[in-house]
Amino acid sequence: MKRALITGVAGFIGSSLAETLVAQGWQVVGVDNFDPYYSTDRKRRNLCSLGRSPFFRLVEADVRDFAGLCAGVSGEFDAVVHLAAKAGVRPSLVDPLACQQTNVCGTQNMLEMAKRLRVGQFVFASSSSVYGENPNVPWREDDLGLKPISPYASSKVSGELLGQVYSRLYGIRFIALRFFTVYGPRQRPDLAVHKFSRLMLGGKPLPLYGDGTTQRDYTYIDDIVEGIRAAMAYDRSMYEVINLGNNHTVSLAELILHLEELLGVKAEIRRYPEQAGDVPRTWANISKAKALLGYQPRTEFREGLRRFAEALRDEAPIADGRHRVGGAEHSPTRTANGRAESGAVRPPERGPNSFRFPGRSQTPPAWSGCCGAWPSSGAPGNENLSLTPGSSRSLPCTSLD
Repeated sequence: MKRALITGVAGFIGSSLAETLVAQGWQVVGVDNFDPYYSTDRKRRNLCSLGRSPFFRLVEADVRDFAGLCAGVSGEFDAVVHLAAKAGVRPSLVDPLACQQTNVCGTQNMLEMAKRLRVGQFVFASSSSVYGENPNVPWREDDLGLKPISPYASSKVSGELLGQVYSRLYGIRFIALRFFTVYGPRQRPDLAVHKFSRLMLGGKPLPLYGDGTTQRDYTYIDDIVEGIRAAMAYDRSMYEVINLGNNHTVSLAELILHLEELLGVKAEIRRYPEQAGDVPRTWANISKAKALLGYQPRTEFREGLRRFAEALRDEAPIADGRHRVGGAEHSPTRTANGRAESGAVRPPERGPNSFRFPGRSQTPPAWSGCCGAWPSSGAPGNENLSLTPGSSRSLPCTSLD
């Protein structure tokens, strides 16, 4: 049986990929620290079906904590898929140090893990944001004029370069996939498709930054998963950087019109100035993905939105504060500090030492980790930040990337 190690497994892309692999007969070991950037309940719900499978193992560990990774992960793997990251352009502007620690140091820790476990295939989640303000659209991988304009974007460039080093020195095949605005069921709730849909269904105004002409190359989750699967099997060269997009741009104003039609709700708009770190347009040339991976996105944008809206309606908030999950209503419970917690079924709680494999040495190597052992809740100073527009220590409430 083939085995895969997936970081960020409780997230949008990670859980979708893990479910696909398990359905195809793989054994999956998933790593996640359940970062509180967005609801940990949502992430645990993503793992509900996987938690019932004997072919899935969850290791709760932080990619910044190399000793914790060594304690929780061992055995032989056919591929590492490294999806864990401090996500988003705008959060990286508020806390660039946390972004660096997770996205760069965490990536190096995972490369060290691959070296230690002798894993020959490493797939890395990069981002379209690395192109930044490069005017040569659609963007090609062989255009070296990268112009990143956020700490998040620069951290992804650094991850790609680390992969080149480890590929050259240690014979690890490294495939960096530059994802272009992935959307679909389970999408991160701060991203535009999800955030706008929830606000519209709740009768609340949409915060629109700029004039609505910014464009994104939206790529449906099923197409991304197919691209990752192809990258896991790729063996024609030792290092590649590949765009995974849809080769079609949609403006923010067009997105809102589509959502109005699909949700049957008229959007109320509140306008704000353009935000630092946002690029005016993303657009993928996918010729290389087609040639090397046989990649061919199949989901037309409106159809993908329809599927997303259908899934969202099953869990949309209802008037009395309850939520609909899987077709059934439930009321959130409250912790002592007043935060809501979902009543949805969770997979079993497991610590980082729960999945040691018999017969394998558990002694960590001399490498102590790129970042040291920050607690899983984050580095010092990485507090939960206000999302109120206009605050000097705030993030805009909607992210495009």
